[in-house]
Amino acid sequence: MQVLTHLFRQRDLTTRIEASRQRLYRVALSWSHDPSLADDLTQESLAKALKKIGQLKDPATLESWLFSILTNCWRDHFRALRPAEDIADFEESIFIPEDTPEHIHGSSQMVQRVREAVARLPIGQRQVLTLVDLEEFSYGEAAEILDIPIGTVMSRLCRARQQLKGYLSDLQNQRTEPRLRRVK
Repeated sequence: MQVLTHLFRQRDLTTRIEASRQRLYRVALSWSHDPSLADDLTQESLAKALKKIGQLKDPATLESWLFSILTNCWRDHFRALRPAEDIADFEESIFIPEDTPEHIHGSSQMVQRVREAVARLPIGQRQVLTLVDLEEFSYGEAAEILDIPIGTVMSRLCRARQQLKGYLSDLQNQRTEPRLRRVK
């Protein structure tokens, strides 16, 4: 009986892991702005999760466990590229994503402006912003996923929101056309 219960639990977890693919990909894409890298990170995260499914102690924490795996895969990617730098200290330069079907078929200019503004954020701020504001993780869950103190999550999120507001207001000011003066 216990073996059957264990098998049903494993099957349920496997189904839930596979159902998280889209959310993992969405976060990986927002961090990397590279669809093929995001797909690779998602695949690697899912493979690791399925391989180590027995290590999950509490099924209620499945999502934060999966996103922790994604974060570690993201860090491993940068460690392979820059073995001398620590990802915690890495500040990504401004990266303008290539034209992708997502960008080409975007239905709203505001969505594009927000994406561009988020892409300008340093990676630490971008990670916290996407986890808390887009994926709706709590501060504690984001801290656990990124393996940083909760105070760091809060300060990065505050700075990210302030910078985002500044970027978006700058874009708005740039796009307004000058008014014509009336000359007599």
